[in-house]
Parts: sequence; structure tokens; C-alpha cells
Amino acid sequence: MAYFENIPNIEYDTKPIQYPFSESDFVVAKNFFRRYQVNPDVFSYSVFFKQYAIEEGERPDTLADKAYGDPFLDWVIILTNNLVNPLFDWPLSQYQLRKYCESNYDDPYGTIRHYETYEVINDAGNVVLKEGLSVDETFYNGTFKYWNGDEVVQIPGAQACRPITIFEYEDQKNEEKREIFLLKPDYLEAFISDFRKTNLYQKSSDYINTRLKETGV
Repeated sequence: MAYFENIPNIEYDTKPIQYPFSESDFVVAKNFFRRYQVNPDVFSYSVFFKQYAIEEGERPDTLADKAYGDPFLDWVIILTNNLVNPLFDWPLSQYQLRKYCESNYDDPYGTIRHYETYEVINDAGNVVLKEGLSVDETFYNGTFKYWNGDEVVQIPGAQACRPITIFEYEDQKNEEKREIFLLKPDYLEAFISDFRKTNLYQKSSDYINTRLKETGV
């Protein structure tokens, strides 16, 4: 079931040369301004969704075919994860990622973008430095000091953080996109039905029918 079959139409004027308007002055097109969005709170209900890690090279259509037996239901996966632009919100394959980095950066594998901290724990078992914080070169080349219960301990910044290259940064962002929510097949028909109902127009001054309305003149 293709996504565009469920999108309502809009009839808009094409700026006719003279009044009054006639049928030829209007063009019918899909109303792409109408966007369906899933309430983020719904993901807390595991009965409807399951977490899924997108596999290397997997596309929305191939995942839809695997999950629902229909590649044309890829829009269900896109909508239920509120992906605004699947070209950018969906993870790239390693080949695509390397090609992207090599096309957009002079030396993505050797250029340091920033530094990230390691987790540092004192002798009492308390975390004095959280893991994954972005720091700069000054921190890396300096000294990190922390209270160890009875004295101040200092260690080289290079022991408290590590350099992150541009490619590593892009790879991290890409990997974060792999974690999505997959609607369970038992609730697929109910979701599609709700999507169809939501896309029906209500009566108004621009109303023509439930699947068509016109822009204001």
C-alpha cells in the first residue's frame, strides 16, 4: 500500500490572467503540507512497538518487506519514527558514509574534530568525570584535577580524554540513527486506518469532499 494513495488532494489556483476563475484556473495536487506525526509518548508502550537496530545496508523498503511482507509499507516505518527526511535521518551504509565524508572533508580520517572524555572514578567509587563529554584541545593538553577523598589528584588531560576525528564523529552520529521503533504487525491495520481517517478533510469554507479541498481565492 503506497503512501501517496492515502494523502488527500488540494486544488489550488494558478494565478489566471483574468477574472472570473474557471475550472481551468485550478490544479489538483497532493497536499504535502499535511503531516501526520506520532505522539512521542506512545513509544513508552512496548505493547505497540519493539526496538529495532537497523542492519548494515538495510533500507526502509527492505525492512518493511521483512517486517510486514510489503516493501510499499516503508512509509509506516518512516512516520512512526517521525523521520522528516529519510535521506538524512536513515543511517548510511559504511560505503555511503565514507563516500560522504571523503566528498565533504579534506581529511576526515586524520582531522581531529574535538575530544571526548573518558569516565574517571575516584577511590571512593564516585564518578568525577562523565564519559562522552566534548572538550577542546586545551583540556587535552592540560591537566585534569579532582578530589580523591583526602587529596587532590591530577592526571594528564590525554589520560582523561581522547581525540575524535571527523570520520569517527560522523560514524557515531550515523550509528545513533540505527535505533528505531518498529510497529508490531498486530497493530499495523489499526495504524493505517487511523492514518486514513486523519487525512480526511472536515467540512469548511474550502471543503469539496473528504479527499479534496481548494485554496482560498
